[in-house]
This record gives sequence, C-alpha cells and structure tokens, in this order.
Amino acid sequence: MTRLTKKDALTFLKSADLPGLGMMAERMRKKLHPDGIVTFIIDRNINYTNVCINKCKFCAFYRNEEDPEAYVLTKKELFKKIKETIALGGTQILIQGGLHPELDINYYVDLLKSIKKKFNIHIHGFSPPEISYMADKAGLTLKKTIKILKDAGLDSIPGGGAEILSDRVRERVSPKKIGRDKWLKVMEEAHKLGMKTTATMMFGSVEEPEDIIEHLDAVRRLQDKTNGFTAFIPWSFQPLNTELGVMSSELRVKNKKTPQNTKLITHNSKLHAATAAEYLRILALSRIYLDNVPNIQASWVTQGLKMAQVALRFGANDFGSTMIEENVVAAAGVKYKVSINDIVGSIKSAGFKPAQRDMYYRRIKILKD
Repeated sequence: MTRLTKKDALTFLKSADLPGLGMMAERMRKKLHPDGIVTFIIDRNINYTNVCINKCKFCAFYRNEEDPEAYVLTKKELFKKIKETIALGGTQILIQGGLHPELDINYYVDLLKSIKKKFNIHIHGFSPPEISYMADKAGLTLKKTIKILKDAGLDSIPGGGAEILSDRVRERVSPKKIGRDKWLKVMEEAHKLGMKTTATMMFGSVEEPEDIIEHLDAVRRLQDKTNGFTAFIPWSFQPLNTELGVMSSELRVKNKKTPQNTKLITHNSKLHAATAAEYLRILALSRIYLDNVPNIQASWVTQGLKMAQVALRFGANDFGSTMIEENVVAAAGVKYKVSINDIVGSIKSAGFKPAQRDMYYRRIKILKD
C-alpha cells in the first residue's frame, strides 16, 4: 500500500466512504497483525494528584491547590493500589497527575525508587507536560530529567497531554500547557534514551480536520526518525463537567436567541462527544496514515465495549487496558467499567483471539477456549 499523503488523508477524513475507509484500515491491520490476535493489558491508572496549574478547559479532573477536593496520594495509599493491581494479575501501573506547584523532581525520584523497591511492576508514567514541568522547576534539560527518572525506575512514558498537536488548537483549549514542539521533543529525547512511549490524540473539541492531519503527520514523522512509539490511541473529548463544555452550552443557548450569530454557533457546535461514525472514521484513518506505528488501540473507555468491538474492524488491534481504576475520563461523566472477562469475551465474540500483553506488546499469554 502506497504511503498516504497529507492531502489525500484530508480528503479521506472529510469525504471518504466510511465502510470503504474501514476496509482499507482492516487490510492494514491484517498486514501488520495477520494472526488475528487482539491484545490487552492488565493495569491501573493511578493519579497521584489532581492539583494542576494548567487548568485546561477540556479537563474535569483538575483542582486548585486550596480546593477541598484537592489531594496528593500518600505512599501508603499508592502502595495499596499497586498491591491490588498485582493481586488482579496486573503487570503495569500508569501513573500520572497534574502539575502540582509544590512537587519537585526529588518527589518523583523518591516515588519511583520506593515503588521499585517494593514491587516488581512496570511503571508507565508521567506525560510530557509533567516531565517538561519537572525539568523547568529543576533547571535541567529534558534529556537529563528523563535520564534521572529512568534511572530511578521509570520504564516508559504515556502519550498524555498531546490532545491535538496544533498550537492554534492548544492556545484555545490549554493555553498554559506546553506546545506541540515541546511535547514532541520530550518524546524524541525519551526515544533516544531507549525508552518506548505511546502517542494519543483527543479529538472532538475545537479542532478542524486539518489539525487532525497535522497531528497524525507529526507522530508519523517522529516515528520515522526514532521508531519509539509502540501504539497510537485516539479518543474523543468528553465535555461534561468541563469548562469547554460549559462554554459551548452557554454559547449555543445565547446563539439560539440571537440568530445573527449563526456562523459562530456552527463553528463551536462541534464541542460535543464525537459520534460513533466520527470516532470510527478517525480511528480508521489513523491506522492507514500511521503505517509505521505497529499498534492502534480501541477506546472502550470513551466509546463502550460494543463500539470498541466495531473498532477492531476499523483498524484497531489492541483493546487497551482493563482500567482497574480510571479517574480523568470518569470526572467528565463517562464511567464505563469492564472486567477482564468482559474484554476477553468481547474480543472473542468479534472474531479474534485475545492475548494479554505488556507495554512493549510482548504477549504474556494467549487466552484459548
């Protein structure tokens, strides 16, 4: 299959026949994963703090430091969560949180070392905004900061904080967060140090189709350079309880009363959870365009199990995590909960063979009948 150009990708995104796009994505999936196996990982999302100075407009999870709901997990609480994860067969924790003004790199180093001292578990942690914030506070380069964290026990880095890799969009939804170039730089430095990472994309807020293509192209170009991304995870913005969602609702009400602002409401009416068709279109395009990223993950967390099953026929080859715990998306009112049996059953009923994996997509075991 010839590599898709940005121009063709934009055309596909805007107007391609959805079933046809799905068939193209499925051919790509079969080429990369011909054995019909769909993987998943048993892990837990642990958010060590919800205090964050970025205050992104799309986030329902963050709290100000003085807020009564603000917290920083104690080691006792953290260790309890890890023990529960291991007892359930978990092999990894995903640990990330807000940018807390009182926490410095010494806190993170101590946190990592204390976990590794007590537990044999993979630590997939700290998104690029967190790592960039640590580096700035410590007066260190990104490379030095990542090396310090790696030596302390950090095994890999999640793709959080990417949203849409377009500074035009980032200025609107997360003006205090690092820009696209810094996000990409964190990932590049990690890859150079031999660390694997994932990449994500949050769509369905204020971006245009061109922004989505720019995001995919940025990921593909960095992957051409470093080959450090293990997977790509596109997921849809969840507006409930977020500043962006409130702004959108208020704008629609206002514009309902003032017809002269029709153009404005049209531009902003996209501030809603993406439809199933939109999700599948973007997922399929991601699989086709990111020909150098080996794995595409379905997002049952935002779409539910049934749509995640359909996603397996639109290019996805991974069912993601069992998510023993998830707080960020749940704060926006989306609380899908599934068991390992639910995931295994969903994969089988969709016509695939389920396999438990680790972060590097090495198969731990294939679950047979």
